[in-house]
Amino acid sequence: MAIINPRHAAKQLIYERVFRSATLSAAILVLLILGGVAISLMRGAWPALQTFGFSFVTREIWNPVTDQYGALAPIYGTVVTSAIAMLLAVPAGFGIALFLTELCPPLLKRPIGVAVELLAAVPSIIFGIWGLFVLAPVLQRHVQPWLIAHFGVIPGIGHLFKGPPFGIGILTAGVVLAIMVLPFIAATMRDVFDTVPPMLKESGYGLGATTWEVMWNVVVPHSRVGIVGGVMLGLGRALGETMAVTFVIGNAHRISSSLLAPGTTISSAIANEFTEAVGDLYTSSLIALGLLLFLITFTVIAAAQAMLRRLERRGGATV
Repeated sequence: MAIINPRHAAKQLIYERVFRSATLSAAILVLLILGGVAISLMRGAWPALQTFGFSFVTREIWNPVTDQYGALAPIYGTVVTSAIAMLLAVPAGFGIALFLTELCPPLLKRPIGVAVELLAAVPSIIFGIWGLFVLAPVLQRHVQPWLIAHFGVIPGIGHLFKGPPFGIGILTAGVVLAIMVLPFIAATMRDVFDTVPPMLKESGYGLGATTWEVMWNVVVPHSRVGIVGGVMLGLGRALGETMAVTFVIGNAHRISSSLLAPGTTISSAIANEFTEAVGDLYTSSLIALGLLLFLITFTVIAAAQAMLRRLERRGGATV
């Protein structure tokens, strides 16, 4: 029988208490930083919110000359460009993760995986320059005229593709964002798919299931929490992206029904105008935009957590 040394046990108990205190302090520090950011944003935004009230969120006007400001156009641009990015990046990321985990030859698996991860290291300003000088002309000459000719005449959705092909605009910003968030989504999904026990997948194949059936009925239910986490990681990057969007969105404070028209986002508006803001109300309005972006991001994360809890309860009920 092993003999426990009392001095050693007492020392380990002290180490355990120190470790618990350190981890608790780190967790509390995160909450304090988050609360400090929220309080500082609310203090800076209070003059604008006090002046315009709730109409600050519902007005489209943005006129520094007359000191009239509204956040509706940046909110619209932020939400729409992020939605376009998710619609393009999530299916592509799922396909890349599926290919790397199930279909890719072993010789190519590592090079392709490293290339996807390196894409995430490209600075956003590089994406912006590429989008402005390479992607936007291609969209203007080839893609947008085709969308106008074929989709602009469809009742119900035709207004989304009306107007001249500017090249830059909300659609271009959404495509650039999709390319930027794709490596985050694909890498996260790939890592999550790799954690699925091989026995589960082999059981599916043994029953005669196809690769798609194994992925959809075995891998996805087992890794749904990680999939949602990867999507939320990409969405958070899309909501807060600044420089790349600033290059290609057109930076126009107006709402257009067409996805081809120029627009703006909260981040690009702040980046464009904060250094030129003259007057307390102008500066406060820009800080209020930052507060709105903070609330939008917080709401998205809270909704994701609620969805994950619902999925976990549903999964536990079906077992």
